Amino acid sequence: MLTSGLSVTDNIGPPLWLLAELTYRCPLQCPYCSNPLNLHPGASELDTEEWKRVLAEARALGAAQLGFSGGEPLVRQDLEALVGHARGLGFYTNLITSGVGLSTERILALKNAGLDHIQISFQSTDEELAELISGSGKAHAQKVAMAKAVKAAGYPMVLNVVLHRHNIDQVPAIIELAESLSADYLELANTQYHGWALQNRDELMPSRGQIEIAEAAVNAWREANPGGMKLFFVVPDYFEERPKPCMNGWGSMFLTVTPEGRALPCHSAAILPIDFPDLREQSVREAWYESAGFNRYRGESWMQAPCRDCPERGKDFGGCRCQAFALTGDAAAADPVCTLSAHRELVDEALRLAEGHRQRAPSPLLFRNLANSRDLIASTGAS
Repeated sequence: MLTSGLSVTDNIGPPLWLLAELTYRCPLQCPYCSNPLNLHPGASELDTEEWKRVLAEARALGAAQLGFSGGEPLVRQDLEALVGHARGLGFYTNLITSGVGLSTERILALKNAGLDHIQISFQSTDEELAELISGSGKAHAQKVAMAKAVKAAGYPMVLNVVLHRHNIDQVPAIIELAESLSADYLELANTQYHGWALQNRDELMPSRGQIEIAEAAVNAWREANPGGMKLFFVVPDYFEERPKPCMNGWGSMFLTVTPEGRALPCHSAAILPIDFPDLREQSVREAWYESAGFNRYRGESWMQAPCRDCPERGKDFGGCRCQAFALTGDAAAADPVCTLSAHRELVDEALRLAEGHRQRAPSPLLFRNLANSRDLIASTGAS
């Protein structure tokens, strides 16, 4: 039975965007990683044939865009085979990678398999800071080399930099680096506080002044270079007064499949106390249309005050369910980012701490790795 009373006849559209998280394995240890705190070993990952079945079912359902993500998807030795399978199904494919593990030979192999798009992430323009954040002393030079190789292979150059307190002041230098690599697109994505980033929030969140200076630098570059590369500047939710329309609505367009085969409405939803469908046991169609997990927050019947009476509810859908749960313990609560939320003080307190960060001694960052994952799970008693 569907908890919200919806059925497959209730005008639920198909998933249009599929994020295939092939693995949680990664050579880097970024403290803002969106992967779950409870990292799963590689042995639990879907195998090649299981992934091929999932991709075929999602495509038959209507999914058109496919992102290969992780962890680091390049650690999967069957990546080229999966890309080729996706190409045969008619997907537009995107590889979301740190660039570690990439080579000119593998770029060519992926291109021959039919990969449409490669996005490479950077931590900083400064090798020392990049090493601190990523946990790898060779990653920055590798990223620069692979960005050049991706461009030389005829791909559009797409760079992503996650911004936080430690690198946001480098935005002008980051833009210069992107220009030097002939980037076509640069996404400056301020950290969104989920997963490991939430654990490190008080050490990662910039001040409002830092956000404003960085955004002004982006706007100034755009005005001076109207025909130049496309710059995207994503502001953290916490600095808004109304929530963003998270994933364009729960179970509306986006489908994430985790390494072990769970279907989720977004990449952060694994934290929620919901029994999401296992694609080893259910079809993608059953998961998307019929599962209690995907129908849990579709529509408006689940909404509490103030969301249920808000004229913006059809635009922001109550905001982020994962953020509501992480901060309040109630996934049906209004997103605390909203100034109408009874829990807005939780966000305001985080902002106050960010404003005073220059006046206090820094705390150690908690890096994303299996050892820290085990310690966190042990300390919270989670399974």
